[in-house]
Amino acid sequence: MISKSVVAVILGGGAGSRLYPLTSARSKPAVPIGGKYRLVDIPISNCINSNINRMFVLTQYNSASLNKHIKNSYQFSNFSSGFVDILAAEQTPDSLGWFQGTADAVRQSLKHIMNNDFEYVLILSGDQLYQMDFNEMFQNHIDKKADISIATIPVADREAPEFGILKTDADDFITSFIEKPAKELLPQWESETGVAMRAEGRKYLASMGIYIFNREFLFNQLLREKKDATDFGKEIIPACINSQKVVSFQYDGYWTDIGNIYSFYEANLALALEIPPFNLFDNTKAIFSRARMLPPMKMSNTLVENSILAEGSIIHASRIAHSVIGIRTRIGKGSVIINSYLMGSDYYETISEMAYSLEKGIPKLGIGENCHIENAILDKDCRIGNEVKITGGAHQADIDHALYTIKDGIVVIKKGVVLPDGYVI
Repeated sequence: MISKSVVAVILGGGAGSRLYPLTSARSKPAVPIGGKYRLVDIPISNCINSNINRMFVLTQYNSASLNKHIKNSYQFSNFSSGFVDILAAEQTPDSLGWFQGTADAVRQSLKHIMNNDFEYVLILSGDQLYQMDFNEMFQNHIDKKADISIATIPVADREAPEFGILKTDADDFITSFIEKPAKELLPQWESETGVAMRAEGRKYLASMGIYIFNREFLFNQLLREKKDATDFGKEIIPACINSQKVVSFQYDGYWTDIGNIYSFYEANLALALEIPPFNLFDNTKAIFSRARMLPPMKMSNTLVENSILAEGSIIHASRIAHSVIGIRTRIGKGSVIINSYLMGSDYYETISEMAYSLEKGIPKLGIGENCHIENAILDKDCRIGNEVKITGGAHQADIDHALYTIKDGIVVIKKGVVLPDGYVI
């Protein structure tokens, strides 16, 4: 069985500056998504659904929240060999520095990874949204007798300069690769991606940042051949294309790279569509997360249109449209939520705590009454007073305020922020 010979390595990413302020107090894989999940749940769930149950998560920035989530979420049976272990960057006599890139992160972690029995290493990103059966990719890797397999996806002109773009021969072996090509170079990088893909303008093969390496080949590259290389996409893979068997495995399902606030916002709101591109309701591709013992969501006199409402919420809003409402969210009477993602809260306030807050002039945890929130992301544990208006859109200039950040017209309220009654953004 292929899955028994695999160890998965999930790259936790760097500082996640493009997802700021959501990454100001947590690592990128720990950012909440879909109302009740974390980004790291996606690659872990894809592994579990592919019967791969030995995983390492490599991280170095703001890892406390991620550590807690993984500890509370992924505990395999005592009779199973499965695990999800955090490998944080550490200073040792051999290495005194932080991870310098994707390849360097794996290199520095090899001393922990190599203690397991495996033939293949599956390398994944911790900030992508997709559902994939890795067994198909592994079977293709074995059938082609490849040294490296790269999952690829067709992309259009707009996205191509953001990715590594490659070309293949008739047997899907990669013949050339360029990292983030300039727009003027794109015409020479077109590929035969299939009739359906080309009809959508998706005529370039992009690397998804998902790799399969043979164990000994990876060790040889990182420890001997390319011992100074820091990145897979920029150094290791381009150097191997002409001398090794590097194969493309084309994926044609939904996949999005959550690299910035706009893509994060769009990916979350897409979950609320009538027929979402990412299916949370497929039993064969379930997304796993922390099992919280929360009460059911309670709602009163609210018009809800194409939205996701997570458990544990208490909602008296007037209207919620095309939005994602996270766990334990409280929304007061008369409030309207449109095109927004409210992450919810980590805890409930008791009645006495609410009374004490109001005595001090502090809004209750959650959203107050008669608020209007549109084109926004509210991080966890915010206290929004009554009559507050938050309206994102093209009219808003990019800004980083003490209480919020605006990027691409999306207003992001920072974690734990208090907005008093009548506040307007």
